[in-house]
Amino acid sequence: MKTIQAAIIGGAGYTGGEAIRLLLNHPQVQLAYVHSESNAGNPLYQVHTDLLGDTEMKFTDTLSYDVDVLILCVGHGAAVKFMERNEVPAHVKVIDLSQDFRLHTRTQSANHRFVYGLPEVNREAIRGAQAIANPGCFATCLQLGLLPLAAAGLLKSDVHISATTGSTGAGQALSATTHFTWRANNVSIYKAFEHQHLNEIGETLHTLQPGFDASIRFIPYRGDFTRGIFASIYTDFAGSLSEALDLYKAYYREAAFTHVSDGPINLKQVVNTNKCLVALEKHGDKLLITSTIDNLLKGASGQAVQNLNLLFDLPEDSGLRLKASAF
Repeated sequence: MKTIQAAIIGGAGYTGGEAIRLLLNHPQVQLAYVHSESNAGNPLYQVHTDLLGDTEMKFTDTLSYDVDVLILCVGHGAAVKFMERNEVPAHVKVIDLSQDFRLHTRTQSANHRFVYGLPEVNREAIRGAQAIANPGCFATCLQLGLLPLAAAGLLKSDVHISATTGSTGAGQALSATTHFTWRANNVSIYKAFEHQHLNEIGETLHTLQPGFDASIRFIPYRGDFTRGIFASIYTDFAGSLSEALDLYKAYYREAAFTHVSDGPINLKQVVNTNKCLVALEKHGDKLLITSTIDNLLKGASGQAVQNLNLLFDLPEDSGLRLKASAF
């Protein structure tokens, strides 16, 4: 089997670090180089200190297209600029972790057309794609809680969501709400009802259920932990809990990483894995859906590697057989 040559652009941040760790241990991928203008010449382990002893690779500020795939771990707005400044050949596949190419209004760069990279809804399109727009972390967690209902045309009313994310979801740059002294023993709401991931969620739901015209009322929370997202979602559902479970299990029967639990779920079951766990409860005429992922893996770099596997016809779980840390 051919070894896939991969390069990471923007390797100094959280998602870049996760992508490095995954690809260094991927059985069918060779990490050709890691690009970072600010860290050029420095060993990877000086920035990602857990890599000490794992690799002697250094960051580079030189681009090469003698690879099979570029993984863009740059900030929002920077990916589209990278694609505009650099004429990436059409034969080099691209996986972008920013929000720049996720929406229908912008899916095209000079040589690449981007496909929305949520495998649970778009697997076959991903397999034949030239470039992938990796979904957002909240978008992944929330969509995986709602896809089976939308696919069955059963979203009949407003969807209410509360979801808490870890501090790594804010990126490495320090701000008033990411300092340890502020975040520790604290919780807060941000971007209530207007989070940017609502746009991609809405596009996917309308694709599956074109007549869906209700509101998605989403309140995100900053949590006092480093990684993971835990979401609670409720909406009207006329059927029984048994019917809902059958619907969800049927929808995710072929999913490599999304699993429906018969009992309550918790965050530690998914941290450090590429899994999404979904659980259901019925309360009167409401279906309560809980969904949880690791925001840096299934919500970012792990899903990027899952998409890489699909792009190159590899087993979908290659390099992603990761173990949760329950204690």
